[in-house]
Amino acid sequence: MSDMTAGLPRPELLQVADAVARDKGIERDEVLEAMEEAIQKAGRSKYGHDRDIRAAIDKKTGEITLARYTEVVEEIEDEAMQATLAQAQAIKEDAVLGEFLVDPLPPIDFGRIAAQTAKQVIVQKVRDAERARQFNEYKDRIGETINGVIKRVEFGNVTIDLGRAEAFLRRDETIPREHFNNGDRIRAYILDVREEQRGPQIFLSRTHPQFMASLFTQEVPEIYDGIIEIKSVARDPGSRAKIAVLSNDGSIDPVGACVGMRGSRVQAVVGELQGEKIDIIQWSEDPATFIVNALAPAEVAKVVLDEEADKIEVVVPDDQLSLAIGRRGQNVRLGSQLTGWDIDIVTETTESERRVEEFNRLSQMFVEALDVEDVIAHLLVTEGFSEVEEVAFVPRADLATIEGFDDDVAEELRARARTFLEGLDELQEDKRKELGVTDEVAGVEGILPGHLVALGEKGIKTLDDLGDLASDELMEILPKGSVSEDKANEIIMAARAHWFEDEETKPAEGSEAE
Repeated sequence: MSDMTAGLPRPELLQVADAVARDKGIERDEVLEAMEEAIQKAGRSKYGHDRDIRAAIDKKTGEITLARYTEVVEEIEDEAMQATLAQAQAIKEDAVLGEFLVDPLPPIDFGRIAAQTAKQVIVQKVRDAERARQFNEYKDRIGETINGVIKRVEFGNVTIDLGRAEAFLRRDETIPREHFNNGDRIRAYILDVREEQRGPQIFLSRTHPQFMASLFTQEVPEIYDGIIEIKSVARDPGSRAKIAVLSNDGSIDPVGACVGMRGSRVQAVVGELQGEKIDIIQWSEDPATFIVNALAPAEVAKVVLDEEADKIEVVVPDDQLSLAIGRRGQNVRLGSQLTGWDIDIVTETTESERRVEEFNRLSQMFVEALDVEDVIAHLLVTEGFSEVEEVAFVPRADLATIEGFDDDVAEELRARARTFLEGLDELQEDKRKELGVTDEVAGVEGILPGHLVALGEKGIKTLDDLGDLASDELMEILPKGSVSEDKANEIIMAARAHWFEDEETKPAEGSEAE
């Protein structure tokens, strides 16, 4: 670069720019801009760093021109880069404020230091342009699976050559116990592409659930064509995985298509994932059916759904418990991840014992509340009654149809239930007053006597106290499951109603005073 001179055609400059652009996969203009900046820097080293020296390369001939620019201003702030109108007009008669005087400079004879500096600038600019290209090319490819060649391995972290970019596979994103060698081909999932201080970084993963989904998409043409849909995936990388599939064509079995002839398709995925065992499961819209499928290979006797708490209880035969839970809870954990439900597993024996315990508890409650014998209490529980309120307000005819009951027994039971509830309400009313909960709070629609005691015990005594609560706080204070989120919001808004009434009356009072 030592013989670069201004004002002469330099076709070899354009050839170098073309070669660099082709090699790095960036625009030729970006390379020429980098060269201009390098020449500019060398020019400032020679003519003064405080001066506005600009270089330009002719894109057709490669000719380099170097010039000093001086801005015409009213008042000089920087003598090296500015001139007054009078000074400018002495050089150029028609000079006006705001324009630049261009003073061509003689050719530069690049010294060794200047040439080295220029080279560094060009290399840096080209590298920046290359990184920008990489970022733009890969930023929209998050979620794709790509192939690359391992470049180096450091402390378990793998650098991968993707051809036009480099990517990074962190140790915690690799499958346990897998070993890498330089030059090996590797497949991975693009997890993230982000700008960092050292440039854009492409982060890969082999443990992400979607990596397994994309491998199945490559191996199973029906998934690629959209005939079979992957609904969810759960993985314990390197050990076990579950994948739920659904067929949009009634004639195609989704599980069989994913397994392939003699297991060929699933084995291809298992091989890529270092022997990870894969359960392929039929997806179902019905949560109970889906969960039964998801816990395969364990057999399920019964499923109890609690939709409000997003929990599900699965009852299994005693000899199936360890299989359903899996080693270190793996089977039930993957089943939960796959279905999105919190799964509790109990044995038939445990469930039976719990049912007996619940039966005895409810029977004893009816014996005490209604002052009846065990036989009548047992009959009520057997028929599905679990609260005194249900007995008090059920139609008499419904009670009379229970075997061994008649109209007189039914009426007597309803009367005793109502008497018990009235006594309970009186006790709770006294307790409410004792705790200092106001009558206004008691009058809020949707608040029950038992609720008032719970509020008072937590220091919620006035409408303002109640109005200050959030719905989740109110639901936490009241007995579990006694109010829904919508009901809690209605109660809170009713408690806040007087705030808005006060605001409406203030302007009216003010206008009367005027």
